[in-house]
Amino acid sequence: MKNRMLLVFFLFAFAIGWAKEESWIRINNLGYLPQSIKVAVLGSKVEVEVKSFSLVDAVTGKKVYTSRRVMSKGAYGPFASSYRLDFSDFEATGRYFIQAKTITSPEFEINANVYDNTADFLLKYMRQQRCGYNPFLTDSCHMDDGFIVYNPKREGERIDVTGGWHDASDYLQYTATSANAVYQLLLAYRENPGAFGDMFQANGLPGKNGIPDIIDEAKFGMDWLKKMNPSPEEYYNQIADDRDHAGYRLPNKDSVIYDENRKGRPVYLASAEKQGLKKYQNRSTGAASTAGKFASAFAIGGMVLKDFYPEYTEDLLSRARNAYDFGKKNPGVSQTAPCKAPYFYEEENWHDDMELAAGALYNLTGDAIYKNEGMDFAQKEQISPWIGKDTVRHYQYYPFLNAGHFELAVSGKNEKAKNLANLYKKGLKAIQERGKDNAFLIGTPFVWCSNNFVTAAVTQSHMYRELTGDDTYLEMEAALRDWLFGCNPWGTSMIVGLPGHADSPVKPHSSLTVLEGYATYGGLVDGPVYGSIFNSLIGIKLEEEDSYAEFQSDLVVYHDDIGDYSTNEPTMDGTASLVYYLSSMESKSQKAGHKKADFTYDDSGALIRGNTSEKKINLTFTGDQYADGLPLILETLDKHQIKGSFFFTGNFYRNSKYATVIKRLKDGGHYLGAHSDKHLLYNDWSPQKKLLVTQYGFQKDLLDNYEIMAQHGIQKEDAPFFMPPYEWNSSEITQWTNQLDLSLINYTPGTISHADYTTPDMENYRSSAEIMESILSYEDKEGLHGFLLLTHVGTDPNRTDKFYIRLEELITTLNGKGYKFVSLEELLAKKNP
Repeated sequence: MKNRMLLVFFLFAFAIGWAKEESWIRINNLGYLPQSIKVAVLGSKVEVEVKSFSLVDAVTGKKVYTSRRVMSKGAYGPFASSYRLDFSDFEATGRYFIQAKTITSPEFEINANVYDNTADFLLKYMRQQRCGYNPFLTDSCHMDDGFIVYNPKREGERIDVTGGWHDASDYLQYTATSANAVYQLLLAYRENPGAFGDMFQANGLPGKNGIPDIIDEAKFGMDWLKKMNPSPEEYYNQIADDRDHAGYRLPNKDSVIYDENRKGRPVYLASAEKQGLKKYQNRSTGAASTAGKFASAFAIGGMVLKDFYPEYTEDLLSRARNAYDFGKKNPGVSQTAPCKAPYFYEEENWHDDMELAAGALYNLTGDAIYKNEGMDFAQKEQISPWIGKDTVRHYQYYPFLNAGHFELAVSGKNEKAKNLANLYKKGLKAIQERGKDNAFLIGTPFVWCSNNFVTAAVTQSHMYRELTGDDTYLEMEAALRDWLFGCNPWGTSMIVGLPGHADSPVKPHSSLTVLEGYATYGGLVDGPVYGSIFNSLIGIKLEEEDSYAEFQSDLVVYHDDIGDYSTNEPTMDGTASLVYYLSSMESKSQKAGHKKADFTYDDSGALIRGNTSEKKINLTFTGDQYADGLPLILETLDKHQIKGSFFFTGNFYRNSKYATVIKRLKDGGHYLGAHSDKHLLYNDWSPQKKLLVTQYGFQKDLLDNYEIMAQHGIQKEDAPFFMPPYEWNSSEITQWTNQLDLSLINYTPGTISHADYTTPDMENYRSSAEIMESILSYEDKEGLHGFLLLTHVGTDPNRTDKFYIRLEELITTLNGKGYKFVSLEELLAKKNP
């Protein structure tokens, strides 16, 4: 009997262990808003029975919530059994993980700030996709575009269409996707302006310019649309063709030649003519699909951009009207042009484009004729044709979201048009019906660019709810949103680098990644496809062992692999289309009273101050040649249990006499960072900050700094913040730092704490008494909230009045005023990115 009991026990323990090894809990890696629907999905390779689950506080390890709100959903994809674990009624802010039996989830947050800055984060990819001057590379590309084709009146002529965005990891450019992107960006700002900040200049380089970054980006796209519309009868549809598919290369080193006798790339006219310069041709029937997209972008630009560029927008109304009229005269679709291969954007619908144009023109002008015509177009395409389908050709129904219903209905002047929300309801009901029986509630098709369909569905749900207040599809919306951020069979976010602390694509199909190792941050990747589609594609070869192999199935596959262009290629238009929804989620938090952390950047894009709403300070030190103050500084910090941040040059790290104190700083948990290798001056002292180093020279200097740091056990990924030598840099230096996946920071201005290096023979000499007075005076008038307070670890022997002697006094005084001295990581702990 005893042996039988032992056998049962061991079999039970084995089964539990097997289930743990073969079971996973998927969550939204970004986190959950406190009042939102919150559901995780448990999937198992084996049959398991789950009746309850718990939430465990990740800090204390204590169970804080237990629930039996568990719904079995059976087999799906790679899983033999699956469950929805609903904890929507738990709203306490914190960091948690889910436990069901012996299965645990990754940690996640419940917080009002989880969507802060996410919409702005996506703009990183948009800037990276810029053609003409590319701020990510700080170089220019495709400056000779282009020469006209398929326009009998101007065949072969040169036309200046430099600018715009590259469509994906190739360098083709399409009006269809670009005009849609412009509209989506401007819609996001119009509806949710509080979600966007100003950290970049109009040219895309780091540094604020007084204009929200999303407006800068939308105008960049609008500049290109204007070039592609040189007259009321000319609407160009495409730059380049599939001859672009000539292997990995950077855009500023594009070697593809389209015509030996002409510079630049071909520019295709939008028309009903079937186009294709070599073996294959499209099936164009008209120009309304393209003209309508031009018109909607021009019209919403007239609404939104006029507040920033009143003169620039003077012609947008006439352009919008002309494009709309051209579309009415030329009904049908103007598809993109293939060439050597049969792949092209096979768009077949156009009434949605004209409806959106009419709606945007109505909201711009108030002219009822646009409202009435828009309503007529709406009836001709009531729901997006892809909804309910399993098979859809590439971009057959584009845009994936019919924003025209929302554009017509959102105006308070158009009560009748609010009935258009019921058309959204028809589509949502169909998506819901297709997804109701699987644990992820996913009812969108797994065709190429499946994440774009998910984005369209989640946005449509949000728009429907905005128009009606009906929460019928709120659970499905939450599930689709969670799918994009990791609640999917693979457990990965589908946006590169978002969130930074969890699984997201790291090897996207991109020349930037392949050739230089650059991350395509903010890019929404294509997304999973049916196994049948993946197995039929030509030219796909995984470069590495599949890290998600155990989650692939005959139903659907996804690979985080450079070689998989079908599931892991970021796309410009998909990314732009997600900006509106993420900005809406942040706006939702703001409307509930949440105020996001306020960080400060200087004109070069350097992060110079932490959250100004908190009385927290970081003591920051730099060093190159001298370190006479380090023993006392370290003794004082240890006494008060303060973690400082220390930025040393390679010269300093290389000096053997500092090895012991560097080890002591590292062992004590202080931040150790880079300050350049040779303490070079990167820019001259003029207001223009003329560069004194090349990009190669800068990168070598900085990487040499990190190389010697590694010999002290300090790895680059553990020291992501870099402070420039002389605390002096330009936007280019900031951007070159970003290219290396590092963040450039600088001290907070306002005091003269950094003048502790000066000697009596200098004109700018400041005594320690003056320095202390400047700090306390600034605190009294402005406050030191979020300050990076910089001093030096040593000074020239000619300075006998050492400020570090007064560090104890400074700490005691500021502690008495309620300030907390925190680590650099805590001070700069930003939420997304």
